[in-house]
Amino acid sequence: MSAGGTTLDLRPAPGAAPAGRRVRAHALTEFRLLVRNGEQLLLALVIPLAILVLSALTRERFVPLAQAAPSVLALAVWSSAFTSTAIATGFERRYGVLERLAATPLGRPGLLLGKALAVVLVLAGQLVVLGVVALALGWRPAYTAGSLLASLALVVLGAAAFVGLALLLAGRLRAEATLAVANLVYVVLLVGGGLVVPVARYPAVLRPVVDALPTAALGEGLRAGAAGTVLAWTFAVLLAWLVVAVLAARRGFRWTA
Repeated sequence: MSAGGTTLDLRPAPGAAPAGRRVRAHALTEFRLLVRNGEQLLLALVIPLAILVLSALTRERFVPLAQAAPSVLALAVWSSAFTSTAIATGFERRYGVLERLAATPLGRPGLLLGKALAVVLVLAGQLVVLGVVALALGWRPAYTAGSLLASLALVVLGAAAFVGLALLLAGRLRAEATLAVANLVYVVLLVGGGLVVPVARYPAVLRPVVDALPTAALGEGLRAGAAGTVLAWTFAVLLAWLVVAVLAARRGFRWTA
């Protein structure tokens, strides 16, 4: 077909969008789904904010704000990277969403990368909101350049390890079981996993066990970072959990229910 001497090619040209664009689109879709979910919003912001406000209102009688603020940052990482990811993935398996998306040009690697980027976006929003609220309530961290970088590295390690554990859980259990177990584990480790309560407050006999948990490593590491110090053992614990979680999830994850 020609118009004014110019040839127009109107033949269909089917093809997939570039890989980067596919992953970004999927990440934004995952992000919107997460932030619209009321239950996930409760875990991601309402409970951490309640802990901060309680610490301020009780005049730090139970948990000093200097400890509560970095603790709720650790809790935010735990809630989004583990609990929210496990529940969302479990129901996506149940309804065949994962199976269908994996068969599209997005593919399995793009699907997992999109999920990871969505978690990063949610975490960034959580950390900014919680950090601003904590500062408004009177939190005055004593970060050094080294401890701040260490804290950021711990957040990345912790988030990656928690996502691996979430995929392992969601990839082996039915959706309803994943929902129940993920919420139960969230509550148990919130209370007894070293996230909010410093490990030093636990009975001496339990401290070695709690120290070995990834939640305690992240909580203790972020509390130490906010005080200007770096705990090397927290990196070792989180790295070990990351390796185990990734290997286990890679071996045990099932794309179909």
